[in-house]
Amino acid sequence: MKIRVLSAAEVRAALPMRDAMDAVREAFIALSAGQAVMPVRARVDVERAGGIGLTMPAYLAGPHELATKLVSVFPGNLERKPSLPTIHALVVVFDADTGLPAGVMDGGSLTAIRTGAASGVATEELAREDAEAAGMLGAGVQARTQLEAVLTARPQIRRAFVFDPRTAAAEAYAAEMSDRLRIPVKVLGSADAVVERSDVIAEATTATTPVFSDRALRDDAHLNAVGSFTPAMQIVPEATVVRASVVVDHRESAWEEAGDLIQPRDRGAITEEHVLAEIGEICAGRQPAPTRRPTLFKTVGTAVQDVAAGSAALRRAEEMDLGAVIEI
Repeated sequence: MKIRVLSAAEVRAALPMRDAMDAVREAFIALSAGQAVMPVRARVDVERAGGIGLTMPAYLAGPHELATKLVSVFPGNLERKPSLPTIHALVVVFDADTGLPAGVMDGGSLTAIRTGAASGVATEELAREDAEAAGMLGAGVQARTQLEAVLTARPQIRRAFVFDPRTAAAEAYAAEMSDRLRIPVKVLGSADAVVERSDVIAEATTATTPVFSDRALRDDAHLNAVGSFTPAMQIVPEATVVRASVVVDHRESAWEEAGDLIQPRDRGAITEEHVLAEIGEICAGRQPAPTRRPTLFKTVGTAVQDVAAGSAALRRAEEMDLGAVIEI
């Protein structure tokens, strides 16, 4: 059996952000239309290390694509000397006709790209078209693709701001992204300062409690909330959730895992009807984009994103002859 293996750099070369956003958009549409098989991801808590292991399989019926992601999330890695990424993963893409593994690739890079792509799609659908400033809360791996995706969705944005409590990480991020995206990225001294100055904000942190105050978020802003992916994590202030028009990637997954929504619901601040739509419903025109602002896109990540992005990356890698083909 032959299988193509892609490194992180090869995944990035095979899957530019615009292509990733197009693939993820179609995956969201299929998911909301019932054209995907996607069980809620299986989770294993690794209490001793404060980590989580996840298994995420899915099948997209329309394009006939099948893949599984194995992922670990260990926030404590940031405190190691030297530090390690929070997320490690592998994605296996299968031939959907035979079940044979066709490709295996670095899942950390793919996760960052497809998560950024989800926020990019949401920004296209929900953010003001005249947005000029982007804000980033967090300066890790996810933060890089989040800002790239926001600028892909709103290329007229001319400046960006970032806050991370790790000042050195924020400064490195600002220098790198200013050079890569050709816009000034400025480090600010607080999360509120970033939120106040931004038309589109992306939150991609490993915090477990709110990182900004509700009063900082302008009524005309759009927020992509990525960080909270367990019921115990509430990073977006409850008052923001209550006053925002909320759209999710997948209702079932959000009410299973998104502490940003689960905790306000359990305290009686909102009901599940507070979620206006899935982003796939809006992309397909089955639900209108909300007119009341601010808008909040809450994503916990779905396996259909990995299927669509992984399959697209593998196809392009085959065309470009990227990676190593090995016999196993």
